[in-house]
Amino acid sequence: MREYALTFVIAAAVTYLLVPLVRRLAIAFGAAPPVRERDVHTEPIPRLGGLAIYGGFAAALLISAQLPHLQNVFVAKTWIGLLLAGGLITVIGVVDDRWGMDPLSKLAGQVAAAGILVWQGVQLLWLPLPGTQLSLGPWLGAMVSILLIVVTINAVNFADGLDGLAAGIVGISSLAFFAYYYVVAVEQGFVRQSYPAMIAIILAGTCVGFLFHNFHPARVFMGDTGSMLLGLLLTSITITVTGQFDANTAREEFNSSGLVVFLPIALPLLVIALPLADLVLAVLRRTLAGKSPFAPDRGHLHHRLLDMGHTHARAVLLMYLWAGIVAFAAVALSIFDSAFIVLTVTVLVATCAVGLIALPRLRRRGLLPWDREKGTERSKDHHPSTDG
Repeated sequence: MREYALTFVIAAAVTYLLVPLVRRLAIAFGAAPPVRERDVHTEPIPRLGGLAIYGGFAAALLISAQLPHLQNVFVAKTWIGLLLAGGLITVIGVVDDRWGMDPLSKLAGQVAAAGILVWQGVQLLWLPLPGTQLSLGPWLGAMVSILLIVVTINAVNFADGLDGLAAGIVGISSLAFFAYYYVVAVEQGFVRQSYPAMIAIILAGTCVGFLFHNFHPARVFMGDTGSMLLGLLLTSITITVTGQFDANTAREEFNSSGLVVFLPIALPLLVIALPLADLVLAVLRRTLAGKSPFAPDRGHLHHRLLDMGHTHARAVLLMYLWAGIVAFAAVALSIFDSAFIVLTVTVLVATCAVGLIALPRLRRRGLLPWDREKGTERSKDHHPSTDG
């Protein structure tokens, strides 16, 4: 565990220290575009923050590879493919953030980056099914892997609409992945030091380091440079984890319904369920309106939360809460026997989250008891007596 803690600190510290340098570079480079109508910030803010995320991730990965106790984690060379693919998607993001790219060119770049990961061995070779597992073969596995990577890249990119939102959601997902894989793989003795757990904790560290500069009010944006990189790295963990241990062995070790086997695929989809649903609804909304599916608008979930009356920070924290509920409830259900307790706690927390989301609307309608008296006083102030 000490090795994981060290890599987390390295990733967070390097990312944190790089952000001010990247911010100055973005300003000098002209990567601080004017505010658009659909934006929620009111003044130009530099982009390219993803460069700091990539720098922190690469530094932590390269330093970890030199530590004696972690060298067995890096026997496979998939981490080299991760650096190459991450570098390519970062370059594509820089070009898009500075000069803009048409959607098809950007999609081609995403497919190319995903192809590098597959070429270096990061691909799905089988999928878990109830009671069995489906062998995909190299070609079908490659196509499914590329599709999963590209979809996740764009889902995270769509989630990057409020200060700190994308980094927070991916950070929560990475911590949940680390908890899952550390318990399943390390504690149960499937492997010693775990490569997927290492990647997850490094990714979580970069997100934390970046959030110090990106939470509202943000001093720098990650831009497509960062959001596409986070999506790529998150999916690489998913794909790597899925093929790391035998499904039948995992079922025997855990008295569960099999969720422990499905979680590597399900967890990122569950955590980004809201951004993913937002992506699907946005495509449908724009297509039905006769617009391009890639045309920007203000119909996203985070825009709706702001329109409901939530502050910027509260809207982001609510999205964090939902991501945390889904991620850690899924992990707990997959590795603990007391499913009833886990479900009960999850339902209670989810109910509180729903109440928090509806709070501004209830307040505007005067349905909160503690606001009624204040509302009456404000009404008297706005309509003074005209007697006399």
